[in-house]
Amino acid sequence: MANRLSVIATRTGDDGTTGLGDGSRMPKDAPRIAALGDVDELNSVIGLLLTESLPADVSADLLTIQHDLFDMGAELCIPGHVALKDEQIAHLDARLAHYNATLPPLREFILPGGSRPAALAHMARTACRRAERAVVALARVDSVNAPVRQYLNRLSDLMFVLARCINKSLGHADTFWASPNARKAT
Repeated sequence: MANRLSVIATRTGDDGTTGLGDGSRMPKDAPRIAALGDVDELNSVIGLLLTESLPADVSADLLTIQHDLFDMGAELCIPGHVALKDEQIAHLDARLAHYNATLPPLREFILPGGSRPAALAHMARTACRRAERAVVALARVDSVNAPVRQYLNRLSDLMFVLARCINKSLGHADTFWASPNARKAT
């Protein structure tokens, strides 16, 4: 494969625009660029989570997700390009069912945290929700394939479940939210 990025600092963005994969340019604050940036940030948060000691199946799933998010970035970067497939969403659904089956049902809201890796999974969940909002905003002004939005919606749920699984694997209990009245009683 030839060098894809031979020059990193091109200075072409000094005017407040950025190049898309099809060669066109648009303002750096355009909805498409916001969505692309939020997906990139989500991928970076997952990369940070992957630096932690995690169960092998979680690490493998997160690496697959990183590749999927890179595909999503390509789709957002090249208007009209389709990279995400229904099979990738089905894979998330299957992994969500797998991990959910290992957890007790929730009877109360939980607070983000417990262990450091679980807290990072919650950060990925919230970054995912932001990316999803950016994609929804983009879809109001430009065409976005449904699997992009669907993937982000499923992924945020999966990150929540993974946070719980990570805490469980490390012997950390979830921290349950307590109502203001319950907090006063303690």
